[in-house]
Order: sequence, then C-alpha cells, then structure tokens
Amino acid sequence: MERHEDEGAKAFDPHLARRLLRYLKPYRARATFSVFLVILSSIMEIAGPAIVAVAIDLYVKPLQGSHVSGISQRIGAWLVGHGWALDPISGINFASAIYFIVLLGGFAVLYTQMVLMNLMGQYIMYDLRKQIFGHLQKLDIQFFDRNPVGRLMTRVTTDVDALNEMFTAGFVSIFGDIFVLLGIVGMLFWMNWRMALVLFSIVPLIILVSAWFRKGARITYRQTRVRIAAINAFLQEHISGMATVQLFNREADEAEKFEGLNMRHRDANLQSVFYYSIFYPVIELIETIGLALIVWYGGGQVLRGMLSIGTLIAFFQYAQRFYEPISDLSEKYNILQAAMAASERIFKTLDTPPRILDEGKLEIDHVESIEFRDVSFAYNEAGTRDEGRGNAPAVASPSSLVPASSPASPEWVLKNVSFSVKRGDRIALVGHTGAGKTTVTSLLLRFYEPQRGQILVNGIDIREYSVTSLRALFAIVQQDFFLFTGSIAQNISLGDESISPERVREAARRVQADRFIQRLPNGYDSEVKERGAGLSVGEKQLLSFARALAFNPPVLVLDEATSSIDTETEVLIQEAIQTLMTGRTSIVIAHRLSTIRSADTILVFHHGEIRERGTHEELMQQDGLYRKLYEIQYREAAAVA
Repeated sequence: MERHEDEGAKAFDPHLARRLLRYLKPYRARATFSVFLVILSSIMEIAGPAIVAVAIDLYVKPLQGSHVSGISQRIGAWLVGHGWALDPISGINFASAIYFIVLLGGFAVLYTQMVLMNLMGQYIMYDLRKQIFGHLQKLDIQFFDRNPVGRLMTRVTTDVDALNEMFTAGFVSIFGDIFVLLGIVGMLFWMNWRMALVLFSIVPLIILVSAWFRKGARITYRQTRVRIAAINAFLQEHISGMATVQLFNREADEAEKFEGLNMRHRDANLQSVFYYSIFYPVIELIETIGLALIVWYGGGQVLRGMLSIGTLIAFFQYAQRFYEPISDLSEKYNILQAAMAASERIFKTLDTPPRILDEGKLEIDHVESIEFRDVSFAYNEAGTRDEGRGNAPAVASPSSLVPASSPASPEWVLKNVSFSVKRGDRIALVGHTGAGKTTVTSLLLRFYEPQRGQILVNGIDIREYSVTSLRALFAIVQQDFFLFTGSIAQNISLGDESISPERVREAARRVQADRFIQRLPNGYDSEVKERGAGLSVGEKQLLSFARALAFNPPVLVLDEATSSIDTETEVLIQEAIQTLMTGRTSIVIAHRLSTIRSADTILVFHHGEIRERGTHEELMQQDGLYRKLYEIQYREAAAVA
C-alpha cells in the first residue's frame, strides 16, 4: 500500500540517522564533551544508592557476621585496608558529605550538558534551515509549481523543530538512558546476582508491553500526521479564499467540512491517548510487581542473615531507577520517530536536483539581440535535455521527453517557436489564454529549460551565461505583481543597496506612483502589508513599474494586467508603460490595444505555435487569426479609442 508523504519514515532508518549525524561534525568537540558529561552524570546517578548502602551497613546498623554478602563489605574492607576506619558519627558525616557532593555534582553536570546540547541543537537547526532555504533558492520554478507553499514552509519550520528535539532531548539522552541501564544492571549483579535474576524475571513483560506500545504509537502517529496535514491544507486554502466563501454564503458548508477533518484528527489523537494511558500504568504496575518481588525475596535473605539492610535498600533504589530509563526510552521512541519522518521529508527536498544548472562562465551586461531558434517546451516532460557543453546535442531525444507514466507524447506548450528581437525593438505577444505567451518569457529568464531548440542572446546560447548576469538584464512586470512585507521604498529597491533613496523616488515619480505614495501616512516609509493588502490593483501595478525602472534594465518583459481599473489609473498606467519602454528592448504579453498598435512586431500564438507575425497593419490585411482576435476581443476598446 502506498504510504502518504506526511505519514513519515520507518521508526529508525540507519541511512537517515547517518545523514543526520553529519550535521554534528562541525560541533563534534561539543558533542563528544556532552557524551562525556552524560557518562559522568550516569556514574553519579548510579553512585547514590551505593553510598546509602555503605552508610547504613557500616555506620547505622553495622554488619553482623562476615557471611553477610553485600557491597558494603567490599567497600568497608577497602576503607580499613587504607586506614579510613571511622567511628559511626564521623562515618555518617563523611557519607552524607560525599552524597551531597555527588548530588551537587550531578546537578552541575546535568545543567552543563543540557545547556551545551541546546546550544548545539540551535546551531545545527540554524545550519539546516540555512541549507534548506539556500537549496530552495536554487530550484527551478517548476518545483514550486508542484509543491504547495505550506508544505515547503513546514520543511523549514516544523520539520526542523522535530530534528531539534532529537538533537537536544533525544540523541544524547538515549545514550545516557542506555548507559544508566547498563550501569544499574551491572550494580545489581555485583551486589547480589540471585536477587538480580528475580528482578529481571519480569523484563519479558516489559518487552512485550513496549513492543505493543511502539506498534500502536507508530500507527496513531502516522494517522495524526495525515490528519493534521489535511487540516493545515484546508485552513491555508480557505483562509486565503475567505472572501469567496463569504460572498457565496458557504460558511456553514465549509464549517461542516472542517468539522469532519477536525473530528478525524481528534479521533486519531484519542487513539494515541489510549495507547499512552495503558502503557504507563502497565509499566508502573510491572514496576510495583518487581519491587514487591525484591521486598519478598530480599526481606527473606535479610531475615536469614544472608543480606544486609543497606544492600536491600540500595537494591530497592536501583530497581526503582531501572524503570525510569525504560519509560524514557519509550518516550524517546516517539521523538526518534518524528525525527525520522521529518528528516525523510527534509532530505527529499534537499535531494531534489536543480534543473537549471548555473554552469555558464560568461558574463553579460548588454543586449544586442534575442533569438528563439526552433524552441519546443512541455511542462510534463520526464527528463531534460543534456546540460553539457561542447559536442553535446542541443536537442533531447524524443524518448527522453515522454512521461514514464504515459506512453503518449508530451503536451507541448511551445512547438518549434522561432523569432528574433533586435536592440530597442518592441515585440508584442498575443493569443488566447494558454497559447504559450507567458512560457516564452519564462524560458528567456531561465525559469525553465526548453527540451528542444536554443535561446540566444547576442548570438550565444543563454546557458553559456551565468544565471545571475543573464537575469540582471531583464525587469519583469507580471500580472500578479508581488509585494513583500516592508516599506514602500524597500519594495521598490528590494533591499538593493546600489539603489539610492533618490533613485527610488525618481523611479516612482517617472511612473506616476509618487502621487499616491505621498498621500500615504509615512510616504515611502509606509509599511506594505502581506502581498500588498490595502493597496489597489492599480497602485500595486504602479509600484511594480517603479521597481522595474529603479533597476534600469536593458530589456523589459511586461505581462500586461487585464484587471478592470478606473479611468484615471488606466491613464497613469499607460503613461508609465510608455516611460518604461522608452529606450529599452521590450517584450510584452499584450492586452491593451495601444501597446499592440505601437509594437514593431506582433507574434500571434495559437496552441503553442506562432501562426502569424507582423505589424498591426500587416496582420489586419491578412484577414487571419489576428484579425479575428482583434475584432472579437478589441472591437469595444477600438470603438472607445
């Protein structure tokens, strides 16, 4: 059965664990010291009951008869042999002082270890988040088309936090619990191996209960992950579309849908509560049975003179502490499972190779010509063409373009598209929705790679240029003009320190954006809300024009907005467009009649192909597709003009 992505990986995957441990390498000195502190803390924890046993047997109730077995005899003989024989009062004082020092030392060691591990965990999370975000910035736009924003945000936040818990509360703690267990087992057998066997007779019960708990907890954990993922997706979609929900009076229906999702999440959590509510009481019951066996067997040994009181008390304390790391290990199992699931998702993202390889060595700072030469592109292709240089073929083999899941050929968005643009030209791309116009500009900016053909700038394949220098040649103004949280000035300059405040204001003034900016409470320092909330469509578009002008690129790529705006703003936008185009090579996905008419060349796209090309007058005389589009879509605009 196919596993849902949000269910997570196996409870423990050695391969994932090895990859996670690599993040400890820069901090291996701290990690090693933390392990040393854990061992030291474990030794101090194990030493406590032994000190109590010695104090009782040697100074509170002295041993009667050499036949009595116990740790106290061994330590007492060692003290006498080294001239440390003490009277009862001095002995009690000395033992109490040692016990206090051990407790205080254990506290100091534990505090240091926790601080050290939390610091190391935060540094590792910083490194991991930095790596994930850096990798995301290298991935092509097609990756973001396939992956929802909420899922990617979860990788950088929630999943990384799950790993943080493992590094700070799981990794070293598991090692410490195991060391304490081994130490206690060793002490129990050293003190009285027969009584140790009595205690361990109930260990198989613990193993069976723990196995049952792990299996059930794993299932409920996966179900909870799926349910919470469904809730997050629902909330993200419906909060973003709340205006539509309210407009069509769908509140009650959507609330009912959410109630169903919420109920399934609740039931999954209740199932998890069921396993926890049984596991811990059962472990406590088994612990009580074990302690009762110690009292029964050990008490009989004491009455028969075969065991000292101190040894029995120490054994009882060790037995109590024996169950603590077992419970902790069961709890750490959930932390480990969450970490494995989170790491699987994180590494899946990190292992996604960038399809747009920045291998170009050439730098470019001007544009003399742009040429598309027999370019074909499909979004659903299975492989990309060879990214090599030299004698590598420029065209991929047809078989590499067929999706693995279907024998059919790719759905070509562009088919053998060829055209050229000279410096200073204005070229307009027109056609129905889905004809491939926006794809042309995306390929030019190397957001995607064509499967066939070449795109050349100044006669050189754009893959020979560095991506940074290539994209610096273009300013793109899209229909969905994106504004970031920050000030108006920061949204125009995008934080580029080379763009001065004076240049920002000049760009805004030239595209007529200065008028509405000055009316804002703090002018250019006014804060922009998320995605430009509070600004009109026209105002956001003028800001995007100001941004493009501030960067002053040699080539303008403009996807004209089709949104309805008021007449005054329309006039401002028309003037801003003319300002942007002046002295620049312009590639425009045109919707406005004025832009189309002023273009040097019009390319008419239909089903991914260029069906017609020429000026407005030439295309109107051909009585072809362009004229039909013009008469259908632009007749009213022409009448108004």
